[in-house]
Formats: sequence, C-alpha cells, structure tokens
Amino acid sequence: MKPDYWDRATRALAKADPVMRALVKRHPDITIRRRGDAFTTLARAITGQQISVKAAQSVWNRVLEACGGKPGKLSADSVLALDPPLLRACGLSQRKADYIRDLASKFAAGELKPRRWKASDDESIIEELIQVKGIGRWTAEMFLMFNLHRPDILPVDDLGLRNAAAAQYNDGEKMSIDEIRAIGEAWKPWRSVATMYLWRSLDPIADY
Repeated sequence: MKPDYWDRATRALAKADPVMRALVKRHPDITIRRRGDAFTTLARAITGQQISVKAAQSVWNRVLEACGGKPGKLSADSVLALDPPLLRACGLSQRKADYIRDLASKFAAGELKPRRWKASDDESIIEELIQVKGIGRWTAEMFLMFNLHRPDILPVDDLGLRNAAAAQYNDGEKMSIDEIRAIGEAWKPWRSVATMYLWRSLDPIADY
C-alpha cells in the first residue's frame, strides 16, 4: 500500500520541478513499499550496502531461504539460530554477516524498541540507529524511507541518487552533495518521493 501522502507529493513535485514532472509522467505506478518489520528492513538495508540492487536482491533471497522465514520476512531469532558460516554462505561478506547477527541480538534482547520511533523525528531516529554496529546514516535513511515511510529523506550518500541527479540535472556530469541538496530544496517536504523517481530513472523496471 502506498503512503497516504504519495499522490499529494507527486502533484507538488510535478508543479515545482519540470524534471520531476517528466519523471512522474513517465513512471505513473511508482511508490514506496514497506519492506516488512523494523528488523527485516534494517537487515535488508545492511545486505544492500555498497552493492547493486540486483546483487542485493539475490543475496537477500538466499538469506531468507536459509533462515526459513515467511516470504519477505526475516526474524531476529531465525538469524541467531542459524550457524554463522551458513549466513556467510548466502553471499554476505563476513562483516555484513556479523552486522546482521549483532542487529538480531539487539532486537532479541530488546535493546532496540521500534514502537518508540513512530513518535520520534527523523534525526533522532538516525542518531539512535547509527550507534548500532554496521548501521550508518545511509542505512538509517533507508529505514526511514522504507519502514516508517518518512516523506522528506534525501540520502545524498547514495550512489544511485547521485548518478541519477547528475544524469537528470547536469548532463551526466558529477555533482557535489551540496549541489544535490540545493536542487532538493525544491522537493521539500517530499524528498523521499523525489528520490524514488530518480532511482527509477536509472532502472525503469526496478522493484523498490
């Protein structure tokens, strides 16, 4: 189910920015889908760090299969019950496997309490999450977008976003983070939605 703000956001973006207007018209069915519960979303984000969307999906599918969970859902207990070498054999680097196990242990112990996050602002959640091993700002931002459906996230460290911004706004020439932020001023308070359209511009058949 798409976020309740989605249609309002696309209308505002199309009105504010001609590039966005073209992308909204070109990709009428795009939205943000929730990727499961908090643990599943964070574990999937760790899996996808610094690799392509296609490679990340392949590894993630093997993790789900190895842990024997419901389709699309991973539980902390199932990760902790799996022998560590089997998690590594799914295609995760040793570091990512360690990060996901550490994340699972924190959820299982109740050290992370997702119910509190619904009432917290974006930066407070980011600050809490980046204290967890293996979670940096990018991963926290993916969580805000795909789990909490926060509407105004601009993940400027994301390579796909930067490549898409360069292609759409600068004739393919590399742009600085400050330049992307400056363009993104026109997208507020819907920068998550703008990011989704820019990602889709790189891969028209991607399933986010």
